[in-house]
Amino acid sequence: MARSRSSSSSSKWRYCNPSYYLKRPTRLALLLIVFVCVSFFVWDRQTLVREHEVEISTLSEEVNQLKNMLEELKSVDGDAVKLTGEKKNLPDEPIDVERRQKVKEAMIHAWSSYEKYAWGHDELQPQSKKGVDSFGGIGATLIDSLDTLFIMGLDEQFQRAREWVANSLDFNKDYSASVFETTIRVVGGLLSAHDLSGDKIFVEKARDIADRLLPAWNTPTGIPYNTINLAHGNTRNPGWTGGGNILADAGTEQLEFIALSQRTGDLKYQLKAENVIAELNKTFPDDGLLPIYISSDRGIGSYSTITFGAMGDSFYEYLLKVWIQGNRTSAVRNYREMWEKSMKGLLSLVRKTTPSSFTYICEKHGGSLTDKMDELACFAPGMLALGSSGYGTC
Repeated sequence: MARSRSSSSSSKWRYCNPSYYLKRPTRLALLLIVFVCVSFFVWDRQTLVREHEVEISTLSEEVNQLKNMLEELKSVDGDAVKLTGEKKNLPDEPIDVERRQKVKEAMIHAWSSYEKYAWGHDELQPQSKKGVDSFGGIGATLIDSLDTLFIMGLDEQFQRAREWVANSLDFNKDYSASVFETTIRVVGGLLSAHDLSGDKIFVEKARDIADRLLPAWNTPTGIPYNTINLAHGNTRNPGWTGGGNILADAGTEQLEFIALSQRTGDLKYQLKAENVIAELNKTFPDDGLLPIYISSDRGIGSYSTITFGAMGDSFYEYLLKVWIQGNRTSAVRNYREMWEKSMKGLLSLVRKTTPSSFTYICEKHGGSLTDKMDELACFAPGMLALGSSGYGTC
């Protein structure tokens, strides 16, 4: 009996004896695999904790800096200044005042003509002085101008426009709307008006139109169709794209839909829009350059032009701006990484004219470059300047 217990005890301890595994290479390999997996798991957890601690530390430093700046503002020459919302007015340069006034006068001229001849229509035709509904009759000009009216202090004009939005704006139109154009002009315009004025009616209307756009994302990959009927929900891509989706259209809804989710507390808008970037990132090329036509069914690019001009431009712009919108945190790091890849690709398209040495951005067709740069590509220098701010903090 004693021998049996001794034998059982020794059989348990044999697993701790190195010679046991040396005689059994398969079990030794299994043990090493288990050890490596456990080590990687522990290392990964520790890495995440360290990254989190670094983020917290960085945020704490920024908060402390803001506190110090606030304390400095509170005291001028040792005297406490009451923070009543009043700003210390500095004299404006006369030329700045004149320029602002000229811009405001131009806005008043254009807006007054719109009110008089095209109120509630999408656009004003200046020569015939007639309103046209090129966006389906949803007051595109009015909505897109709300934030400008507010910022310029045109309060009466803003209030009249607000009343039209509240009482007359109706998105139930039997019209195939561009998902891209409707998002940036209508959803974006309404959200900007809300953020400036605090008026909830603008968020309610933004949610209404966004809900009508959402079925466009019901594709095998989640990459949306280009157009959708606002009344019936029918979706399609234009025939001239060969059935493909336009890159700039699919990649230029993220800012607005993320903002809408933040203001409504409903994540469905953000999830739909961000899934597009996640899908494109699966096959994102090393040079970060995508063709202008993307398959909604397969999520990959077709053999088509690569350009920072029309149909490509705002995809690259939004990669950067979503990273900024997300406060440059690790949650949106993939946007910055994709953008930086694209900027390396952009360098391969940069050429100079001779003999004047003007810099321009080529278009790419397969393996060859075309010396063509359309006006929409002129946003690139501003994008690069914006991207250089905060570089290395992602």
